[in-house]
Amino acid sequence: MRTICVVSGSRAEYGILRGLMSAIKNDPKLTLQVIATNQHLSKLQGETYREIEKDGFTIDYKVYMADDEAPDNANSTAKSISRGMSGFADAFDALKPDLLLILGDRYEMLAVASTALIYKIPIVHLHGGEITEGAFDDAIRHAITKMSHLHFTSTEAYRKRVIQLGEQPERVFNVGALGVENIMKNDFETKEEIEHSLNFQLTDKCFLCTYHPVTLSNMSSEIQVLNLLEALDSYKDHHIIFTYSNSDTNSQIIIKRIQEYVDGNVERCMFIPSLGQIRYFSTLQYVTAVIGNSSSGIIEVPSFGIPTLNIGERQKGRITADSVINCGYSTEDIKEGLAQVVAYGKKDTDNPYYKEGTCAAILDTIKTYPLDNLVQKHFYDL
Repeated sequence: MRTICVVSGSRAEYGILRGLMSAIKNDPKLTLQVIATNQHLSKLQGETYREIEKDGFTIDYKVYMADDEAPDNANSTAKSISRGMSGFADAFDALKPDLLLILGDRYEMLAVASTALIYKIPIVHLHGGEITEGAFDDAIRHAITKMSHLHFTSTEAYRKRVIQLGEQPERVFNVGALGVENIMKNDFETKEEIEHSLNFQLTDKCFLCTYHPVTLSNMSSEIQVLNLLEALDSYKDHHIIFTYSNSDTNSQIIIKRIQEYVDGNVERCMFIPSLGQIRYFSTLQYVTAVIGNSSSGIIEVPSFGIPTLNIGERQKGRITADSVINCGYSTEDIKEGLAQVVAYGKKDTDNPYYKEGTCAAILDTIKTYPLDNLVQKHFYDL
């Protein structure tokens, strides 16, 4: 019996991992362990660990990182990483997994990977090789790649980049994006069910908006979000669903300004910490466009045939579908972008992140790949 420990720190990440976690849990040759951390345990972020438990998973360990009372700045983020490493050390002492599975590029995953490295726990990493030049997540992702032992990338170009970083080709697998495959498996809610659960009307003109801090930008997060809100004022005939920013530095000022905007436009706007994956995907069927700078707008949204307005540099460098329209940070740039997505309509789109059998490919590899000497790596020279 092989024990797989999955760590999740955010609602979006859990939504991607949920199907794979179920597959691990239901496989007779595997045992699933779950660690919840960071945003999942934050009251400000909606304590979304409850979604994990609601789905029938047992959380084996909670590692608290975020301090809801601390200032929203770099000092607090750095201290969160420190608290995380201490907590993950205790978790690994208790759980002793055979493999650790993590996704992406967030700072809590840097704490997880750094601790697992010391504990000599082999790391399975999803979504390596990608580029997001506007955030420190970019450097974190590549650092995690160098600490990881099995790699599952979402495109062939990203697989080649992981190998370029010195990882052995036989340990790097292009499987596509789990989040895209999840769309094919979801039993979506009806429009009426969504409207009832949200107490909000999905009109024929509706935006879904998520805006995260751009951690390497010289422009303040407050100015960025105010420019966005000013641009949205030109679309008063559109209803808007806002979801919370992640817990990166300066997220609270973004949340505060959006909440003020929603409070002044209650007849057409709402703000929610998390829609949850099923309701999020269900809602995408009925909106005109997705607005903001979330990775979901790049990776999953194209599969719904609706456009994404990707603002600024947070996702700069990612491979994108034709339905993704990029714009700058200024109010005028965003207005121009909004005009383009409104005119785009809905059309079939080839999603570069889709590949059939993503979950099955990951499951088969983590179940059968030999663990002997897995933690010892050799740098692969091109």
